[in-house]
Amino acid sequence: MRRVLLKNIKLGEVNHVAGFVENIRNKKSMCFIVLRDISGKLQLTIEKAKHPEMEETLAQITADSVIEAEGLIQASEYVKLNGMEMYPDTIKIDSIAAPNPIVAPKGEETNIDMRLDYRWVDLRTEKNQLMFEVQSCFVNAMREFLNQNEFTEIHTPKLIGAESESGAGVFKVDYFDRDAFLAQSPQFYKQMAMSAGLERIYETGPVFRAEKFASRKHSTEFTSFDLEFSYIESFRDVMKMEEDLVTYALSAVKEKYGEQIKKVFDIDVVVPTKPFPVIDLHDLYDELEARYGYKVPESEKGDLTTEGERMCKQFSMDKYGHEFLFVTGYSKENRAFYHMRDEKGVPCGYDLIWKGCEITTGAQREHRYDILKAQAAEKGLGKDIEFYLEFFKYGVPPHGGFAIGVDRMTMLIFNVGIKEAEFIFRGPDRLNP
Repeated sequence: MRRVLLKNIKLGEVNHVAGFVENIRNKKSMCFIVLRDISGKLQLTIEKAKHPEMEETLAQITADSVIEAEGLIQASEYVKLNGMEMYPDTIKIDSIAAPNPIVAPKGEETNIDMRLDYRWVDLRTEKNQLMFEVQSCFVNAMREFLNQNEFTEIHTPKLIGAESESGAGVFKVDYFDRDAFLAQSPQFYKQMAMSAGLERIYETGPVFRAEKFASRKHSTEFTSFDLEFSYIESFRDVMKMEEDLVTYALSAVKEKYGEQIKKVFDIDVVVPTKPFPVIDLHDLYDELEARYGYKVPESEKGDLTTEGERMCKQFSMDKYGHEFLFVTGYSKENRAFYHMRDEKGVPCGYDLIWKGCEITTGAQREHRYDILKAQAAEKGLGKDIEFYLEFFKYGVPPHGGFAIGVDRMTMLIFNVGIKEAEFIFRGPDRLNP
């Protein structure tokens, strides 16, 4: 008989189930086991007098052991767990588990670094498994939305021959007889796709940042969801695309998992209304000072400070009643060389802030070769980006795009740190497991 998921078991029939033992109470005449798989839980009830052949097997079972069982599913008013139980005719042990190494004393929580040391055990909890089911739903919904809007998924190289973007914060690796680097983003290749005439593309994949940090939102390797599209009129088209995409994906999450997230995390998934509010960076600083007394030196007003970013959460709710906030008007010194600039020299781009955390930097790109080359030279970038500049010699349409950090979005949906939001976290001091 084939194994069935616990959510699909049929009452009044014999079923074959398998999973982890969440709890076992092995008494003199009875044994009760709570079995858990990815879809749910089920109580197994064994009357030892009827199954003396199981005694030796039951004595070996520990919490977190993996077992299979086959038997009749019956309704029971005495069983709190879904009002049903299995009376197994057979039980087979697939794997016996050693004592859980990250169980904390009652009322306490295990240190996050200890949990990461045994991440494969830590991930067995209902909370953690729900996070990654939701993350999968979110990413699939973004794919679905873009596929419906005639985007093509591409896959760009992560090993590159030159230091990407700023040339800072990259990992150098040995590549046969020369140096290579791990890509900080697929930015250059997304724009190459525009030069190739693909017009609308997206990608989800790993990116790498060789930066030391002490923050709940940073990691050295994370998953980025990038897109780029051609024939835009301004960066406002890029903002519109992002608010449509994010709203669609959060709607899918709420529809499928909203009730479960509320039950397990006590968090409401809020689907944002459109359009998202937009504010110029200088106006934002004026508002933060007038409302909350937050002052920023003139020398720092070309970029959004960490504290200013954090305060956007309260400001956006107070002024707009909205969790999301587009911030525009950054200085050219604080934006990448490939961002188009307007007639006043202001980059044509934005940051999207959610719950006081930046989730996106988006922009219209500079597609004119001579201007792009001059802006690169202004930033002191030369030989390393010659291959990139070549894309623009042969005709490139106006275009723009953005990237969303998948792990950071997960972090914000569930109000956890990045270490918990990534399947496996990578930081300056962590390369295992």
